[in-house]
Amino acid sequence: QVQLVESGGGLVQAGESLRLSCAASGNIFSINAMGWYRQAPGKQRELVAVFTGGGSTNYADSVKGRFTISRDNAKNTVYLQMNSLKPEDTAVYYCNAKLKRTTSDPLRNYWGQGTQVTVSS
Repeated sequence: QVQLVESGGGLVQAGESLRLSCAASGNIFSINAMGWYRQAPGKQRELVAVFTGGGSTNYADSVKGRFTISRDNAKNTVYLQMNSLKPEDTAVYYCNAKLKRTTSDPLRNYWGQGTQVTVSS
């Protein structure tokens, strides 16, 4: 079994910061890509920031310059530092990982349970 456990969400005022964490645990051989998506009420889930399979980062235009993704490979953990938060950043933030459980396992897609981020104006 593989689990992605997120933490760090909460309620903040506009202009403040939050740091999200996501730890992957369980039977993991290798992680190909890992990062963050979000879904606001009535909207589709969208990419926020990810480490791609090639190791580079990809950010949504709306968060560039404000959010920073980082990782600790030894802990299978990714972080999302969110600065200068805006009310439009309000959403449930989901961790995503594309990983292999064994050498012969196909690449599988996993999601965390989500953590709520609410930014008041």
